[in-house]
Formats: sequence, C-alpha cells, structure tokens
Amino acid sequence: MSPTDLDRTMSIPSFAIGIAGGTGAGKTTVSRTVAETVGEAVTRIPLDNYYEDLSHLDYEERADVNYDHPNAFEWELLRDQLNSLLMGQPIEMPQYDFERHVRLDEFVHVEPTDVIVLEGILSLHDDVILEMLDLCVYVMTDADVRILRRIERDVVERDRDLEGVIDQYLGTVKPMHEQFVEPTKKDADVIIPEGANRMAVDLLTEKVQAELSGERVAPEDELGRDEDGELELPLSVADSSE
Repeated sequence: MSPTDLDRTMSIPSFAIGIAGGTGAGKTTVSRTVAETVGEAVTRIPLDNYYEDLSHLDYEERADVNYDHPNAFEWELLRDQLNSLLMGQPIEMPQYDFERHVRLDEFVHVEPTDVIVLEGILSLHDDVILEMLDLCVYVMTDADVRILRRIERDVVERDRDLEGVIDQYLGTVKPMHEQFVEPTKKDADVIIPEGANRMAVDLLTEKVQAELSGERVAPEDELGRDEDGELELPLSVADSSE
C-alpha cells in the first residue's frame, strides 16, 4: 500500500486507547466489545504479548519470575511498536506461551488502523506510552470477583494447578496490584465501574466512533466527573461475561 493510499484509508496518527485495571477486572471484555462494535478500524494490542523473553532461563527459574511487576515487560519494544502503528507502519507483534513462560518464535503481522487499543494490567504505567495515548481507561472491579476470574482463566485456559494460582495471587498479584496497578487509576481519563458495565462500554464505543467520524470530543465534554473530580462512566447493568 502506497503512502497516498494509506492516507485515504486511515488517519495518521491513529487514535490510541489504553485500557488498564487489575487482573480479571474485565479489560479484555471491554477492549473486545469496542473492537467488535467498531469493526476492522480497531487493532487490539495485548500487553501480555510483551513479556520479556526469558527462554535463556530454566523452566523452574521462569516459573519463579514475578510477572505482575513492571520489570517483567519489554517496554522498549512495546514503545517502538506502538509508535510504528500510530505512524501508519505495520509491526511484527511477539506471541507468548503462558504455560511455558516463553516468547514464541513466530510473530503476528499487524497492520495499522484508525484506532489502536493497548490492553493490560499496566497499560497506564509507562510514562512514554502514556504520552502516546489519546484516551486512558481504567476498569474497576471488586477484588473477590477478580480473583475468581483469575483462577478460572489460569486453571481452565492456561492449564495451571489451582494451588499454584492461589499462591501466585497472594504472593505477587495482589501486592503488585496495590503497588503498581491501582495507582495508575490517577492517570485515567475514564473509569469504568464494575468491569464490563454495559452502559459504560456503550459510551466508550460511542466515543471511539465519534473519533472515527472526525468529531474530536474531549472526554470531559461528554462524561461527568465524580466527587473527586475524576472522569467516571455511570454504573449500570454489569456484564459478568469475563
């Protein structure tokens, strides 16, 4: 595709959204709903794909790594690839094996689109990436709901043993959430309560569609603020599908 063709089919730079929140909060459900509603104009970038490549370590050593700490991610690669997408350039996105804790040899070719959604627990952690984001979203869900979703995901989808998942949650996931994840809420333009709240997600989708149609509207112009002055989407019927 020539630069001229690219200019006709998508906006440069793309509109970038970061969706953060605790493990099991409903981030993936929110990002998938936005992507499915808006269509091909949205590209989802899972932060989990950017774990450091630890294939040089033995399995036992890899299993002991704190994967909920910011140091577990290869931020420089994510910055470079996110910037490339925003500037209209394709990337080769890394893939990760969560059972063996290693980066795979194969990559996925990702073409740039009008909207880029970065989704993960620490999507709002890195200052450089924050500067690239046009809209920062934080998904809040009660801790007891999040741990149940974490157990279901890791035991059922990632084939891990229950005891190990619980030990990991108490040993690293919970303290890392309190130390690194929850504080990023202060950088959010929009806070979605109770996970994939249907009304909240619908409003977020409308915001994205407005961007695609060229109607640039600041989040504070269309969404109210709570008593602390933070932007917040209204609480409505919660979607507990994740």
